[in-house]
Amino acid sequence: MPRADRILPGLPPGRALLDRRGDLRADPGLLPRLLRDPGTRVLRLAGDRAPVEHAGPGRARLVLGAADDADAARLALYLGEAGGTAYVGVVVADAPAPDEDDPGWRTLRQVGADLDPLGAEVLTTTLALANWHATHTHCPRCGAPTEPSLGGWIRRCAVDGSEHYPRTDMAVIVAVVDADDRLLLARGRGFRPGGMSVLAGFVEPGEPLAAAVVREVEEESGVRVTDVTYLGDQPWPFPASLMIGFTARAETTELRLQEDEIEDARWFSRDELVGAVEAGSVHLPGRLSIARKLVEHWFGGPVDAPEVPLR
Repeated sequence: MPRADRILPGLPPGRALLDRRGDLRADPGLLPRLLRDPGTRVLRLAGDRAPVEHAGPGRARLVLGAADDADAARLALYLGEAGGTAYVGVVVADAPAPDEDDPGWRTLRQVGADLDPLGAEVLTTTLALANWHATHTHCPRCGAPTEPSLGGWIRRCAVDGSEHYPRTDMAVIVAVVDADDRLLLARGRGFRPGGMSVLAGFVEPGEPLAAAVVREVEEESGVRVTDVTYLGDQPWPFPASLMIGFTARAETTELRLQEDEIEDARWFSRDELVGAVEAGSVHLPGRLSIARKLVEHWFGGPVDAPEVPLR
């Protein structure tokens, strides 16, 4: 496959800057030692929010610091190192959640597009691991409690000794373009009024990626596509996906919507999309998402649109 950063540039979190140092994870003293080291940079995650500070117009910076005494009893996650500095994520579950309006605590959706590449990677990885730990507290084999191990990268059953690893759900997301160079956008059930995005769906077991694109587009819209071309990918920890982006050429344009999934769908020329966005009748995905990058790849540049959550 071609390199994603040459096709869809600027996908947060961008290129990987953390050396994950999987060779160090088996050391049971790794996290205690790093949490005692004042040079370790710790990101504290409260729910889905992380501490941030304003770093200039359209820029934000994670607030990273040394560990405190309470961190030793919290779920700690070894993220790796960059530039000789070790990074650890700590899940704060023993303190009141930050207020949703607190500008000092923001979600990945709110600030991911404004973070530097290393900050975006640190927050994305911490959130993905924290989401997995929160939902895998018991062994799927025997039901016994599981415990974090290997620096937070697995959970081990205390009874049968089985090891359980974080999962990543692969999903395809595709910009479908017809012979008149129109883009297909759809509103999923549960989107806010006017919210529209490109089509997406999960890859099924045993299914090649291109076949998943063809199947998902036809299932959701009734449109048959060909010329499926990879454009880039993005980890999406909501809760645990890898979004794999494509473009595809429509062979048909008649829409037959999958009613339990898709509420509305339309073909847009560039002028029609600009007019709909300016009128407020269409809200595009946020700047953080690969969905927005796919739309702008077709459009030929940034689309001036306010940041409005689709859901």
